[in-house]
Amino acid sequence: MTAMTPCLDRPGFLPRLSSHHQPRARLSEPLCGSAARVRLLCAPPGSGKTALMTECLLLAPANCTVHWLPLQGASLSAGQLCQRLSQALGLPEMDEEQLIAALSRWPAPTWLFIDDYCRWPDPALDALLDRLLASSSPALIWWISTRRRPQCNWPRLLLDDELYECESSTLALTEAEIVQTLAHLPAEQAASVARRMVQRSGGWCAGVRMALLQKCDWANSNQPQQRLETLLDYLQHELFNHLTPELAEVWRVLANLPRFNAQLCEHLFGAGEGAQSLRLLQTLGCFIEPWQDSADWLQVFPPLSRVMQDEHWPAVRSWHRRACQWFAASEDWHSAFEQALLAEEHETAVSLLQHFTFEHLFEEQTVVLLLRLHERQGEQLTLATPHLVGLVTAALLFAGRFEQAEECIAHLSRFLPQPSAALQRQLIARWQAQQGWLLHLQGRMEPAREHFQQALSELSDEVWLARLLCLSGQTQQALLCGELEQAHIINRQALCLARAHGSLLFEGLLELDHAQLLEQRGAAARAEHLLAGVCELLSECAQRPIPLLGRIALHRGRLALSRGLDEQASIFFQNGLDNCLRSHDKRVLYGYLGLARLAANRTDYAQAFEYLREAERLMQQRRIPDSVYRGALLQVSSEFWLQQGRTELAREALSRVLRHFRGANAVQAPPATLELVPRIEYLLILAEARLKQEKDPAPRIQALAAYALRQGMISLHVELSLALAQVARLVGDKENALHLFERARLMAERCELKQILRELYLREPDFNSSALTKHCLLSEPTSECMLSKREVEVLQCIAQGNSNQQIAEKLYISVHTVKTHARRIHGKLGVERRTQAVATAKRLGLC
Repeated sequence: MTAMTPCLDRPGFLPRLSSHHQPRARLSEPLCGSAARVRLLCAPPGSGKTALMTECLLLAPANCTVHWLPLQGASLSAGQLCQRLSQALGLPEMDEEQLIAALSRWPAPTWLFIDDYCRWPDPALDALLDRLLASSSPALIWWISTRRRPQCNWPRLLLDDELYECESSTLALTEAEIVQTLAHLPAEQAASVARRMVQRSGGWCAGVRMALLQKCDWANSNQPQQRLETLLDYLQHELFNHLTPELAEVWRVLANLPRFNAQLCEHLFGAGEGAQSLRLLQTLGCFIEPWQDSADWLQVFPPLSRVMQDEHWPAVRSWHRRACQWFAASEDWHSAFEQALLAEEHETAVSLLQHFTFEHLFEEQTVVLLLRLHERQGEQLTLATPHLVGLVTAALLFAGRFEQAEECIAHLSRFLPQPSAALQRQLIARWQAQQGWLLHLQGRMEPAREHFQQALSELSDEVWLARLLCLSGQTQQALLCGELEQAHIINRQALCLARAHGSLLFEGLLELDHAQLLEQRGAAARAEHLLAGVCELLSECAQRPIPLLGRIALHRGRLALSRGLDEQASIFFQNGLDNCLRSHDKRVLYGYLGLARLAANRTDYAQAFEYLREAERLMQQRRIPDSVYRGALLQVSSEFWLQQGRTELAREALSRVLRHFRGANAVQAPPATLELVPRIEYLLILAEARLKQEKDPAPRIQALAAYALRQGMISLHVELSLALAQVARLVGDKENALHLFERARLMAERCELKQILRELYLREPDFNSSALTKHCLLSEPTSECMLSKREVEVLQCIAQGNSNQQIAEKLYISVHTVKTHARRIHGKLGVERRTQAVATAKRLGLC
């Protein structure tokens, strides 16, 4: 019920706003400024419709008369509505014909607010409203809030520019609006709390209000019991009390389903009745909305769906069982598997897994559900066939549980010998493929490489998914070794195979490797364009691959960060973090690392280290080996310590972690951290130079930079060039430091590598001084940093006096390609002839 109060500057009683009301100027200002005669606010209960209309009422022009008519959703006849309207407008009681005539001649500017229009469908009442809207004077502005959209001629009003409509998604509170209610908290904490509130409540006004009133601890994933009870009580009064018992049960069932459509409702609730009940619930504004922007599938508003799923309702198991039958008949194996688990039909769930492929693991929650089933039911049920062993192993590797994965792979020996030699070889090859990935993720490169090669030599074309995984592993190993050309060749081979079999999901997975390659070559913008296109294609899939989209978002966050786009990077990192958390992906680590770097860019080191601690805590909770995260955490921590001047602490940490990657028992870096080891090495050199522990550190960094350039690793080369400038300054060679810095700065700007410049400025603020660079003259061309590995090879051949034909034969490329490379080399080095190119190459130490 709307609270009413006397209004001092206007006659009569008008609604009042709560003392805790949060103004929504982004909505009220356009509404009040609109020229439309009808302003329609259509949304479910608790969306803040009444509060927004009250806010607009208080903004009405001084020369405008306002009238407020609270209908409270009651069912009225056409005559009763005419009577209520006449009373609200201060007219004598009129019938429909008289009221229409009066409204058509309405002279003075007037705003008429109808709050909570009739909730139950009534064609006669809607037809009356339609006639009133069509015939009323332009001086009369209609404001209507409603849970259901009346059956009026809205298209005509819209085409005549006489309708302004706000829907539930528009009415939802934004993070910025919630932050304003959290003024008692520090800014960073308020932003974090607001973000979590939006994630859990969807911005639904009633949900946010309940959370604020009951002071929920948003650092805790569990909601207070008091709030849950308040929310359930709210739903009882605002939703269930206005539905028939049959409709209330239908809504409760639908709230327990991840998604549904009319056909599923027909199966669940009876032919001819299910679809009709669904349409009626939609009409009544019962929190039913499109599922993932689908034109066919629907869902109950997720925050309310989660509440209903948490409520103990024994009867729901039978509904899940029936839903499982329908999804299985439709060959939607993922949804059938999910419903079987919810119905606690574990043997049925395992039998459905025979239809799964590795692609299903990248659908939302599949890994989580599969691992939960494996843990609760044990290996006798979930490892009964080689196919099941392969699925569970892949899920364990995805989640980072390497010890369990190793135990799981060993179960394949139970299925030997096979009935034929061919089947025997295929089973062993599948074992080698999975063993190769386990070793690869554990950092054991050489045995992993051998397993990949042997598996590829035996795997048949029918098991192309396993071949793809081996090729992806080989691509990542080549990238880790700096063999960019080899990585490119293998990656293209794998992409061709994925496209030949129409696997958009694996194409997206392989494009992540491709994006890493482009990033290494200093083409961050191209990598971002590539991933944006892949993300758009994957988002159109019927089953959106949430885990893969999470990984893509994390990579796009890293690319945005490297280009200095902090706001964009923050959005990508947060989205990737959320998706990876939901799917138990071990790469959630890189979401925390990205957010930590963003906090360090703001010099908020307390928040930065908090992100790192949270990452470590999560890795340990999920039993992920420290080889996955320890090196990356220590490397990033050391960056921050160097920026803070805590050099001894950084040196100690870097020395300790480098021993892990160098020496007799060295392991490779994790696949997602291609620059981890070189960064540790040069940061350690910087720390030792600061502490005066090395007299001439420059040659070590020069060697690293030369290697990066030879391999075509442009991004790393630029970063090491900046480190070289910092080393020169630390040893007192200021003139050379300025010269090296300016060269490296221009290279960084050309490649859009703004983050490494910012990190340098944080370590050495003097480099960011305008006085530092204004006297520095660049005496050598800087384009050499852009030479690819192949261009360096061509240049070296030119320096040796080889002709184009000889170069083509040496490098196994065409003469035309040699000429193209030569032309690009001349352009990048700023020269016109071969002799000039050779002279420049010798000066730069390229040949």
